[in-house]
Amino acid sequence: MYYLYILKSKTDKKLYIGYSSNLKIRITEHLNGKVRSTKSRRPLELIFYEAFKSRDDAKRRERYFKTSKGKVSLNQILRKS
Repeated sequence: MYYLYILKSKTDKKLYIGYSSNLKIRITEHLNGKVRSTKSRRPLELIFYEAFKSRDDAKRRERYFKTSKGKVSLNQILRKS
């Protein structure tokens, strides 16, 4: 399985969108500061994830959420977060 995940920074309230084949390990890497793009934005919270059978589907969903239209959809999904 492949996972699209969204992290929220507790310091600047910004979102980080990524995908991985091993969600547990990848989130641990983020939380431990081993990912350059989120190291300075810790602490982080996992607020959303989706599972896909194919890597291409997870990557496509990640790219979609990074577009203007995708951000609108994401905000509707996460309006209570």
